[in-house]
Amino acid sequence: MADAPVNDAAPADGGAGAGTPEEPAPVTVLLADDQSLMRMGFRMVLDAEPGIHVVGEASDGATAVAQARALGPDVILMDVRMPGMNGIEATETIVRELPGTRILILTTFDLDEYAFAGLRAGASGFLLKDTRPADLAAAIRTVASGEAVVSPRVTRRMLEMFASSLPEDRERASISQDPRITSLTPREKEILLLMARGMSNAEIADQLVVSATTVKTHVGNVLTKLDVRDRVQAVVLAYESGLMA
Repeated sequence: MADAPVNDAAPADGGAGAGTPEEPAPVTVLLADDQSLMRMGFRMVLDAEPGIHVVGEASDGATAVAQARALGPDVILMDVRMPGMNGIEATETIVRELPGTRILILTTFDLDEYAFAGLRAGASGFLLKDTRPADLAAAIRTVASGEAVVSPRVTRRMLEMFASSLPEDRERASISQDPRITSLTPREKEILLLMARGMSNAEIADQLVVSATTVKTHVGNVLTKLDVRDRVQAVVLAYESGLMA
């Protein structure tokens, strides 16, 4: 299971049905995996979890995209190795078309190139396929609330491991001139750089000698200006833009 999640992103605006004040709407989940036994196992686990409702299944990326469009799930468990359109391509399409849907990449090995590609495509985290049921349910609830499952430290290690996959210098220079990057104040850029080094809010607060509340406010402003889902995506952008060169 990935590092503990961080809590800075705004709540997701996914497609879950409306609930009552006394009973929140369940988190709706789409299962995308080409192995029927794997989907069956996940469904059995999640059906036993209160507040989580599996609304559909897909055995390939194209079907996952079609099901996502039709069902608008809050969370998709997405395998990467599927026939036809793979999980990375499907993730890119869904993130672009359905910004309220969060995606968790399913992978066999921690910190592999597929998990890294999934984060770059816009996934909010990744899970090992042998994740414990309780951790699986917790991860789904976490990303459904707008948080990221993978911590910046894990993202940083992945970016360092797969640095060859980052844009070339010319492209990175272009990204650094992106209005989202240039819109950051000096303090916000400093916060982003510390986030990209894998520091938590508490560690950033200690480094800058400010309160944790102040840091959280700055982080929220950074995520808003960068127009990213969570701090994991902010870290990816920091590396791609050349800020961490």
